[in-house]
Amino acid sequence: MSETTAAVRPPEPNWQAMTTEELIAYRDAENRFRASAEARAVTGQPESGVDIAWEQVALPGRDLPVRVYRPSPGHDVGGAGRTGLPLVVHVHGGTFVGTAAQSDWVNSHLAAQLPAVVVSVEHRLIDWETPLSDAVDDGWDVLQHVVDDAGRWGVDPSRTAVFGESCGALISALAAIRARAAGLVLQAQVLVNPAVDVTETMLDYPSVTEHAQTPTLTAAQLRLVRQFGVPEGSDPRALSPLYADDLDGLAPALVVVPTHDPVADHGRYYTERLQAAGTPARLSEYPGAVHSFLSMPGLAPQAAPARDEILDFLRASLVT
Repeated sequence: MSETTAAVRPPEPNWQAMTTEELIAYRDAENRFRASAEARAVTGQPESGVDIAWEQVALPGRDLPVRVYRPSPGHDVGGAGRTGLPLVVHVHGGTFVGTAAQSDWVNSHLAAQLPAVVVSVEHRLIDWETPLSDAVDDGWDVLQHVVDDAGRWGVDPSRTAVFGESCGALISALAAIRARAAGLVLQAQVLVNPAVDVTETMLDYPSVTEHAQTPTLTAAQLRLVRQFGVPEGSDPRALSPLYADDLDGLAPALVVVPTHDPVADHGRYYTERLQAAGTPARLSEYPGAVHSFLSMPGLAPQAAPARDEILDFLRASLVT
């Protein structure tokens, strides 16, 4: 994955009728646009004083790209230096389209201002041959890999958080659950416009009915998530944090919910479940904001205050 200097956004496909080839062609073109200079008017300019680079992570059976954000030498806030920094493992949204580059604005800000090393997972995108479970494994495997090799990454593994948006928030929430089971201690989880239910009840929420045709997410696209991501015969509850048997003892959570979002109720209900289980969780709603607003600071005025809230939450959790 690399940025381009000139790109044109492709027309949106007919989600219900497209072929595999059409999906692949569309997402390749769309991701080139999201990583382009032209897209910065929407996705925002990266923070100065941060080095951004693609790296490859060797995982079992595959190599996976990650986009890494590090404070540049001489630009560390508070003189923290470039080793032993907090670690934030980020997972972008998009499900069947999306790239870590679309989140440069928020991730570079966190890297500069915490300061921290932010590792954004370029997870496998779902389609007819790639289930959601593959993307879930990518998020967890990258988290384990970086924590296990903390010295090479220049991070302090005792100060680790996960941060995801949309489907990436689902992946991050499941990583937090796996971390508890594996004894990997997380200090925080940030879940932005999380889609945390891919069972048959995925669309059975008032927010889906009320906001079924928003510009950034539709009920039809949510149906495709289930169609592509959850193969027939598999257990969708295993991929749905909302239905996890035990949510006690997880890392404290900040759940950021835009109110004009089909999956707004996913975030609300998940916050309630975390709180009922005894896991500290704070719900923060942004009136008038739409799905994916944090990746669109050029269009969404709510993105900047949400970014600042995330920074403050992670600073309180990670910076000692």
